[in-house]
Amino acid sequence: MSVSAVQPSMMKRDGRLVSRAALEEMRLMALQRMGEVESPAKVAASFGLHRGWAYEVLARAQEGGAGALMTRNGSGRPRTLTPAQERQVFGWVNGKTPRQHGFAFGLWTRQVVRELIEKKCAARLSLASVGTLLARLGLSPQKPLQHAYQRDPLAVAQTYPAIVTHAKREKAEIDFWDASGFRADAVQGRTWAVKGVTPVVAVPGQRQSISAASAVNSKGGFWFAVYSGGLNGELFVDLLKRMMKGRRRPIHLVLDGWPAHKTRGVRDDVDSLKGRLTLHFLPGYAPGLNPDELVWSYTKRTGVARSPLRSGEKLADRVHDQLSDIAARPELVRSFFRHPSVAYISDL
Repeated sequence: MSVSAVQPSMMKRDGRLVSRAALEEMRLMALQRMGEVESPAKVAASFGLHRGWAYEVLARAQEGGAGALMTRNGSGRPRTLTPAQERQVFGWVNGKTPRQHGFAFGLWTRQVVRELIEKKCAARLSLASVGTLLARLGLSPQKPLQHAYQRDPLAVAQTYPAIVTHAKREKAEIDFWDASGFRADAVQGRTWAVKGVTPVVAVPGQRQSISAASAVNSKGGFWFAVYSGGLNGELFVDLLKRMMKGRRRPIHLVLDGWPAHKTRGVRDDVDSLKGRLTLHFLPGYAPGLNPDELVWSYTKRTGVARSPLRSGEKLADRVHDQLSDIAARPELVRSFFRHPSVAYISDL
């Protein structure tokens, strides 16, 4: 599976061209906005900067408080690498792994980057200088996307074009299906707290739970249904009937191999539609290959976790309203298909 890489030209603003005073004001404003639960990526984008800049602001504030964001006089020490070499470093690291450069290790560390710079640029930097360089290039340490060794990512990349070809021949849509559960007392995301002291978050006493299923496509189409209990073959057939109601074009539905999706009743129902619905199952151990997973991640991160249920409010109503909002925002739905984990989808 290919990994989309952000090219240096996509960075809208070079922080080195902004005055020190302006940078200080930007850092302080960014810290305040992120403290009000605005995402680092959104804050950075509003300033025309890479999201790595916002994470660096957070790290500095957590380490030394707001004072650490104040402007300091530069030491005047010249850089070891030229601007052209720095751009080379960005190209080596962004969207690639150390293995592609001959290392046995799969993750980028400052030590690995330092060794690569020494090897290719004949320049030896300290670990601190490497960290500063990477931050200046808009790179930050992040938890990587992982996939199980049991699956072959290339198999998906090789199979999906055939689905696209088949769908185009039938003038059909390609949708991705997934289901998820919601709990009123789930705690998602992060909260601000004193460093070193684990915060305690109060959760509702009522333990409501609800399930939902949805289907998305790369054009921004979104269908959903909210239901109680777990998913079995009979319920899945009912949900498929509801999804297909009013559809004029055939549907090629990509989904995981959950047992409820493969019952005899499901096969009989699909056969009865005489080609209007075709199911394509993702390989095992591969939930990250389904863009519909990103719908649930977004919904849970921005929903009850951010605004708990009010007294008397039903979780089913809240989830329904959230999913209705997503359905009304096709650009948001399309954005899920730009995530690196689903880069294999080629019909955008």
